[in-house]
Amino acid sequence: MADNNLSPRQKMISLMYLVLIAMLALNMSKEVLSAFGLMDEKFTSANKVVGEANEKSLAGLKLKAEEKPEEFKVASAKADQIATLSNAFYMYLENVKRDVIKGGKYEIDPDTGKLPYESMDKGDWIDEKWFTGDRYSKLGQEFMDAIAKYKTDVKAVVGKDVKYLKAIENFEAKFDVADIKAGDGAKKLWLDYHFKGFPTIASVTKLTAMQNDVKTTEANMFNVFLGNTLDSAVSLKNYTAIVLADKSAFFAGEQFKGRVVLGKYANVVPTDLVVQGQKVNLEAEGAIDSLGAAALKFNVGNVGEHKVNGKFTFLEDGKPLEIPIVGNYVVVPRPNSATISADKMNVVYRGVQNPMTISFAGVPANKVNASAAGLRRGSKSGTYVMVPTSGKTVTINVSATLDDGSKANDKKTFRIKDIPAPVGQIAGKDGAFKLPRNNVEIGKVAAKLKDFDFDLPLTVTGFKFKVPGAPSVTVQGSRLNGAAKNALRKAKRGASVQIFDIKSKSSGPKIKPAAPIIIQLSN
Repeated sequence: MADNNLSPRQKMISLMYLVLIAMLALNMSKEVLSAFGLMDEKFTSANKVVGEANEKSLAGLKLKAEEKPEEFKVASAKADQIATLSNAFYMYLENVKRDVIKGGKYEIDPDTGKLPYESMDKGDWIDEKWFTGDRYSKLGQEFMDAIAKYKTDVKAVVGKDVKYLKAIENFEAKFDVADIKAGDGAKKLWLDYHFKGFPTIASVTKLTAMQNDVKTTEANMFNVFLGNTLDSAVSLKNYTAIVLADKSAFFAGEQFKGRVVLGKYANVVPTDLVVQGQKVNLEAEGAIDSLGAAALKFNVGNVGEHKVNGKFTFLEDGKPLEIPIVGNYVVVPRPNSATISADKMNVVYRGVQNPMTISFAGVPANKVNASAAGLRRGSKSGTYVMVPTSGKTVTINVSATLDDGSKANDKKTFRIKDIPAPVGQIAGKDGAFKLPRNNVEIGKVAAKLKDFDFDLPLTVTGFKFKVPGAPSVTVQGSRLNGAAKNALRKAKRGASVQIFDIKSKSSGPKIKPAAPIIIQLSN
């Protein structure tokens, strides 16, 4: 990455790759997923800029071929072939991205024009479509074959002329898909290592980055054909200073931490560095690292968006060369309240498992603790299960450890409600309704919790059956017994029979008697 032969733009892309890889090691929080989305937007924007520049370069080559055919006719033809191959492979990658997004069932927001980055944390579609066990699926192999074909076709166009060797070496490095040695020493397939198990937004970003490799390859080849090379060393005047904050937002009063670097890593030590109007001591330990990155530390100020201003000063051609530093960061308030929500309702129900999500704004889940009677952690980060038993309310206390080691606390009280009384049913109907006599005789009495958000199956254990003019019959179980059937047969057509005092049980809490059923006999 510190190779002086790489262009400023390629160094910038390499830096973005480094940041991308570092992010993969982090917990896939919404902020990280959004960062992938931002990275994808930047790659997309860069691809557009490079694409437009490539079109101008190609047009310039064609014009030169007309003016000086003996010098540029062959180069123009080669450039035209490279453009055709690159455009085809670029569109192939675009279609792959579209399939990945569609397969994950994600859609672009019509208002913002962006994908839902924060919800694109799954990668099931790629895992299922590109892999079969430890091998590539047909679709996965097709992807690898497309890369191999692009490489073969480009090298065939470029040929074996020695003046193109460096360009081919860089091209090979960009599209190196050889097996990769993992951290445990085992070899992994290239596609497995880079895409398997990753969030969809990460895979989409990687595909966009590969499209960027296509565009930069095209640019490099055009310049080689013009007799130049984007891989040669260039003047520092063409570099851009980039501020890399350790995080995108900071709590009020917290110390900013980050780095400011040039658009490409180079062992070029500045003669002077000024940030936020303050001169930085370049002789201090750690002020400039081996890659030329300068460490930044200053108080971030009040809540809101802030600018990072300054300048690098280098010595070039015996004269001072100033490169401005321009960046920004956002300061957010320190959290003083937690986000506590019942996933299905605003109250918790006694005796059942109430799923909850508990978090503290800006604090990772592993630094948040919640406690309450009947509360336990769920299987996923930030999730909990509440099973209240007694009382009318329950209070959840939450504490969070902030980056500076300080604590933030909050609490919230929930009402505890009993399971509502179910309704009696027979033949799928409840309340008052008509049924044929035979349907009542063979029907099964059920108890249902209507408009209740929890899946809590109930089993009817008994009820009472009443026919007009006859004493009520007590029934055990969920169907009419012999005495109840005899009473039913004596009832007149149009008579209303009742099923009441319907008792049921659940796998957990005690259930109240169900609402009665009134049935008018239709025959």
